[in-house]
Amino acid sequence: MRLNTVFLSGFSCMSIGFLSSCRPSVAPDLSEKKTAFVDSVLRTMSLEDKAGEMTQLTLDMVCVGKPFKLEKPHRLDTTKLQKVLVDLKVGSILNCGGHAYSPAQWHEFISGIQSAAAQKTTGIPVLYGIDAIHGATYTSGAVLGPQQIGLAATWDTALVRKFAENAAIEVTASGIPWNFSPVLDVARDARWPRFWETFGEAPKLVSDMGVAMVKGYQEGPAPIAATLKHYVGYSRPLTGKDRTPAWIPERQLRQIFLPPFAAAIDAGAASIMVNSGEVNGIPVHADHHILTDILREDLGFEGMVVTDWEDIKYLFKRHKVAANYKDAIEMAIHAGIDMSMVPGDLKFPGLLMELVREGRISEARIDESVRRILSMKYDLGLFRTGGMPPALADYPAKESLEGTAARAALESITLLKNEGQHAVNEGDPILPIGGKGRILVTGPTANSLNALNGGWTGTWQGRDTTYNTPGRPTAVESMREVFGEDRIAFAGVDMDFTDADVADITRNLNPVTTQCAVVFLGEMPYTEGKGSVEDIELFDNQQNLVKALHGKGIPVIGVYAGGRPRTFSNMEPMLDAFVMAYLPGDYGARAIADVLSGNFNPSGRLPFTWPRYASAHLTYDHKHTENLSAKLDWGDFNPLYTFGSGLSYSNVETTSIALTDSVFQMGDVIDITVSLQNTGTRSTTETVILYSQDRVASITPSVDELKAFKQVVVPAGATIEVNFNVSTEGLGFIGQENTYTVEPGAFGLRVKDQTVDFELIQQSNNNP
Repeated sequence: MRLNTVFLSGFSCMSIGFLSSCRPSVAPDLSEKKTAFVDSVLRTMSLEDKAGEMTQLTLDMVCVGKPFKLEKPHRLDTTKLQKVLVDLKVGSILNCGGHAYSPAQWHEFISGIQSAAAQKTTGIPVLYGIDAIHGATYTSGAVLGPQQIGLAATWDTALVRKFAENAAIEVTASGIPWNFSPVLDVARDARWPRFWETFGEAPKLVSDMGVAMVKGYQEGPAPIAATLKHYVGYSRPLTGKDRTPAWIPERQLRQIFLPPFAAAIDAGAASIMVNSGEVNGIPVHADHHILTDILREDLGFEGMVVTDWEDIKYLFKRHKVAANYKDAIEMAIHAGIDMSMVPGDLKFPGLLMELVREGRISEARIDESVRRILSMKYDLGLFRTGGMPPALADYPAKESLEGTAARAALESITLLKNEGQHAVNEGDPILPIGGKGRILVTGPTANSLNALNGGWTGTWQGRDTTYNTPGRPTAVESMREVFGEDRIAFAGVDMDFTDADVADITRNLNPVTTQCAVVFLGEMPYTEGKGSVEDIELFDNQQNLVKALHGKGIPVIGVYAGGRPRTFSNMEPMLDAFVMAYLPGDYGARAIADVLSGNFNPSGRLPFTWPRYASAHLTYDHKHTENLSAKLDWGDFNPLYTFGSGLSYSNVETTSIALTDSVFQMGDVIDITVSLQNTGTRSTTETVILYSQDRVASITPSVDELKAFKQVVVPAGATIEVNFNVSTEGLGFIGQENTYTVEPGAFGLRVKDQTVDFELIQQSNNNP
């Protein structure tokens, strides 16, 4: 006999009461008041009004000039505003005109748009949306912290929630109530170019970080609506390239990719954006099973679903499942779409009305979507404020928000290797950098603020230096500040440097006076299809630079600034130390320098598995048979760095893991005690990561499953105990019937190299 619960891994709510008992409740009086208001508005709306509400256009469509080639300076076009907002009654605008704006410019745009919207018959305000994914990324001078992959490396959900609160404060102050964040795709393949926009490869970590970010956006002092992206399966294309087909059996969809969305829905997420790709041959924008059966019925989502960029049109232009635009609209609306991010033509509302008048879409179905849109506008206070921005004089002081971003950058930096071949005693740590000798700083990401921020920074691809935050330092500039101008010898190169450049750097290097070389490796910014690659091997010129410096007999410290792991297994032994900086944002340069100098004891932990070879995409929760090598023996799982890896300057050892019993019944909560000992001389923040193992199961079990994690401070020389409580209901998996099941049997728990076994049995008849 099995205990069958809801189908999502790690959830403890019983299937009968899942939807009512897991979701945060809404006060009845408020819910009834909102329902009455929305119904009263809906009764006054014509079909034209409703079709307009379901339409979202980009800002370019209401500005002077041709879309995506606007006249400068960007400004609103009163004739276009009349056409779009009053005549066509469009209910939502998104994006910027290609680059960031000052708060004053945003106020001009938002005020002008809402003033025009007030002139239409209904007077319903516009719902404005933006991609503010690591701070207010399209507001000039905003506080920009780490991208999501760096935030995941902090393993600090409280910090992530505070960072999201601060982002919401700046976004709200610009007059924008809706944010297209967080990304809850689970990153399972380093080739995928949006890898860095995720919280990593583990559904549990993605879920916890996602919930923290949603609550930060929606429950902070200046709440905005969160959008869960990109529902669902977007991050697992077979080719690794953006928006190419994914093949995901439903069991894996429910086991790996759905749990983060379920957790964030339970946390109250207001909206969801749909996966632009196809899963198992069906474009998700046309998949009723995913958008309605699973999302609405199984997960109980009551919020609003918006398409991604132009994706209804792509049903006939790319996917070829619809004959024309009109058929594509019919298909998407019936699948479960509420709002179409058109975003660059005016045909959608007219075609939608034709479909209703022809009887191909019922007006009742339209009413479902419009009710969700109006409810979201009500929750955001747009009917109360008219959608007008707050007073510009109340824009928050930047100094009040910078500390959290700077702290997040510090906590994200991950020390992955520190065993110098060139130390006084081989194998001793090279970091932190002490002494007084010269430090060579080189590499293509050493003097680029863009490389520290990544995509969606000022512009879509994040490469235009015009929109960098004034005054924020690059890595080499922070190195000079921390170590002193006289210690830093800088040899700058761009991404396309040649062997001749490498020869120049090494020719001018004096091994006697040079204490070490710090080589800044990585990639320049990209996102979406612009970042699709054929190979994830680190660029040859960067590897050649490291090899040449290694040949000079000095310690070489690699610092990687980038959003996905690239492979360099042949070069890695030549690095005496290696630091993963991810995309740490505007405050990342100082964070890197503070870690290298020892001013900060690193605490970041890797949120993904770093492959040793370009063709090895195994994750931490791989199956036992994936350990089988070409020689038909075991032990083939051999990544460059394992999931959860990270070193500190004062080693914390896990000395034991213990349970209160060796046998537990279904429904019990397991009390776990982990002992830690700091064997060094510095206080250390340690992330204790607990994994479970199902020894025998009806579906082949993973080697490990991330079950819980907790951060603690371990003082120098101290021994402490850390306690976990894990419900046996969370030890299940998606079974043969595609439902969540917990099976009795033998289990294990592990923290680092400490393990403990126990048995799970059915409840006895005397203990119902």
